[in-house]
Amino acid sequence: MPLGYWIWDTKARRWWGELNELCPDDLLTELNGGADHEKITALLKKYRAPKR
Repeated sequence: MPLGYWIWDTKARRWWGELNELCPDDLLTELNGGADHEKITALLKKYRAPKR
């Protein structure tokens, strides 16, 4: 998407985290695969760091 994307939490039924501008392959694979919360959080922190 041109502006970014949000992650939808199906269990909590709400948007999770911040607006993400990049969509890295390893993050997308984890979201569509095992969806381990800790791995997703670590990947988001990794890709959010250069933005700040």
